[in-house]
Amino acid sequence: MSGDARDFNNIKTRAIIKFFFLQGMSPKEIYAILIEKLGEHALSHATVKNWVAQFKRGDFSTCVGPLPGRTKTVNIPEIIEQIHEINLEDGRISAKSIAEQLGISRERFWSIIHEDLYMR
Repeated sequence: MSGDARDFNNIKTRAIIKFFFLQGMSPKEIYAILIEKLGEHALSHATVKNWVAQFKRGDFSTCVGPLPGRTKTVNIPEIIEQIHEINLEDGRISAKSIAEQLGISRERFWSIIHEDLYMR
């Protein structure tokens, strides 16, 4: 099953949990119904309890928001071009200097060098 289909199924399952919660059912009762109907594809009891707790707090969203942590990296063409120009002007300049000058991490710099500019 693809990631998108799995996410969609989880959203539907959360909506079902929300429906049963609004009917006054306990997490244990909701979990029993999910196991009966979905079998091995049911969410865990802990997950059902977490969603019911979220609904009790007044958050009735059935979607998961963005998780905290590292953001996805995006290579902006202007930065790639600047790295290329700086590197052509002075091939002995350090990665640290270029990264600081452009406000990016050294890991991001090396990723651009290897993956976008095909340099060593």
